Amino acid sequence: MGLLDILLGRTKPVVPDLDQLFGLPSAAVTLEAAAGLRPTGSGAVCFAPVEGAVFEQTHREVQALLDADTEREGRPVELTRDSYGYSWLVSRRTPEQLPELVNDLHAVNSAMEVNGFGPQLLCSLAGFEDEQQGRRLALVYLYKRGTFYPFAPLPGAAERRDNALELRVKAALADDLRVEQDLNRWFPVWGAPGL
Repeated sequence: MGLLDILLGRTKPVVPDLDQLFGLPSAAVTLEAAAGLRPTGSGAVCFAPVEGAVFEQTHREVQALLDADTEREGRPVELTRDSYGYSWLVSRRTPEQLPELVNDLHAVNSAMEVNGFGPQLLCSLAGFEDEQQGRRLALVYLYKRGTFYPFAPLPGAAERRDNALELRVKAALADDLRVEQDLNRWFPVWGAPGL
């Protein structure tokens, strides 16, 4: 970064650090203790729509890699599109298999990055819930920022968030994950698969 960049207020973009995803299992222990939230076993990687043979080949390779896991229980990895037009590669494991889910998310992100689709990667998320109180939460990893934030939709049809829970989770996870400090970047992921 040069002097002109400093004078004009330009900042150097954050380099994604996919290894931050491996902090999720320890964060899960903190989440359970602080808020009673346990992993659901579901997670997803979101990316901007991509067309073409190279992407299709990358998608098939990633899906074959993840589906080849003989210990996988439940549904296979699936590719879906949300109502906003974004693509999601969804992985489902048992709630006790959070480390394996994290490996899945890391593998998808890495494969997309290696094959030149890094700019299309938007976020990854892992789902958590408190069945007794009916609360759901996603820990969302922002690929381009290298940070996490909590997203807690309130039950019901209206798109409303549990802001108090999100702020409580932010404070609880300060020592476990690199939490996004700019609350304007805590984008809602309404209807995200894997949540």
